[in-house]
Amino acid sequence: MVANLIIFPDICLMKKSFLYTRTGDEGMTSLVGGSRVPKHSMRVCAYGEVDELNAHVGLVQALCAAIDGAADDAALLHQASARLFDIGAHLATPAAKGADGPDAPAVVTASDIEALEQRIDALDSTVAPQRSFILPGGTVEASHTHVARAVCRRAERAILAFTETTGERVDPSVLRYINRLSDYLFILARYLNHLAGVADIPWSK
Repeated sequence: MVANLIIFPDICLMKKSFLYTRTGDEGMTSLVGGSRVPKHSMRVCAYGEVDELNAHVGLVQALCAAIDGAADDAALLHQASARLFDIGAHLATPAAKGADGPDAPAVVTASDIEALEQRIDALDSTVAPQRSFILPGGTVEASHTHVARAVCRRAERAILAFTETTGERVDPSVLRYINRLSDYLFILARYLNHLAGVADIPWSK
């Protein structure tokens, strides 16, 4: 018996989706400029960590947007997401293909870093003084923010490993920004617990 076939003309005429290319099926990927490298290369791992960080930042941004008192943080995290995208693009561009050298425009501006520092100072003056190490946790929102902070530190380590192992230059503003972002995410987690009236969890032996 031959099964009945149903023909969908619209589907038959559809073009191939741009979401998949099949070019990475054998473990290689393209950098900015077209060169091909293994997906496990240190460069790809570095900007992959930044991509993962950006996903966590997007989650924290969405959480902050729904919290009274955290609108400024939702806006700052939105800006951070854009800067992380810029950083990922920078890391995905071999030095020979992109503007490089000490006179090249900074990937992240001084004002981007200052915005994080100003918000860190504002939040630090709002929450109770920290008198011990703090365990990640408290509210769900704060817990997600602690995860983002930990991923931020991992991204920083991956970028350092890439630069030190390969000798390739990464704009100094990148590491400054990533470092400051992790500090901001830490104090933001404390602030979100503060807004919810939930105490930080002190570490004890």
